[in-house]
Amino acid sequence: MTFSLTVSDEVRALAPGFTHVAIEAHGLVNGPSTDASSALLDDAARRLAVRLDGRAPHEDPHMAAWREMYTAFGSKPSRTRNSAEALAKRALADGGLPRINLLVDLYNAISVAHLIPVGGEDIDRIQGGMRLVRAGGDEEFVTVAGGEEVVEHPDAGEVVWRDELGVTCRRWNWRQGPRTRLTEETVSGIFLLESLAPMPVAEVEQAGAELAELLEKFSPGARIDVHAADPLRG
Repeated sequence: MTFSLTVSDEVRALAPGFTHVAIEAHGLVNGPSTDASSALLDDAARRLAVRLDGRAPHEDPHMAAWREMYTAFGSKPSRTRNSAEALAKRALADGGLPRINLLVDLYNAISVAHLIPVGGEDIDRIQGGMRLVRAGGDEEFVTVAGGEEVVEHPDAGEVVWRDELGVTCRRWNWRQGPRTRLTEETVSGIFLLESLAPMPVAEVEQAGAELAELLEKFSPGARIDVHAADPLRG
């Protein structure tokens, strides 16, 4: 992997059961959602329903582990849900999953089907690689509210992804900033599949392989590098 991803010692101490798969992809082709990507989202919702078998998403052991982790770094998980739980709730609701763009649809489908937080970032919009750290509280997170660009600051101790310019995702995997998100112009991306114990490492790797196959299918000729699930070294 040529793209730099590191996890701080503080985060590893907080979450010793954290692992993830990172997929670096170049030569991607993005665009509006298609019938094929929409069908993947519908299938993911069906797979989720089978997986939960009548339970609420937060009752799944993996989602429960993420709730405990959010509480551990000072966030309220019932108000700021991890991305997988938030998507799962939408998948089970009448409106179903949102259609964003082709690449986002692909990773959202994997997230919902496996109940794993998955994110995608545009490598060309990231400065100096990405680091998973506990925030000091003075970092900048540029987002949009009411149609206007605003600057927020994470809470001290909050787990965030950041690059050299500032925070790219708050509360670990709760809210991504617009600066690095995948757009229809994206050609290079980094995709992160994040898990905590008790989810088996083999399941995270299976989900990563499934996403890599979808990226290859929808972007023929793309160069894709899968970094197997393993605690990343800072």
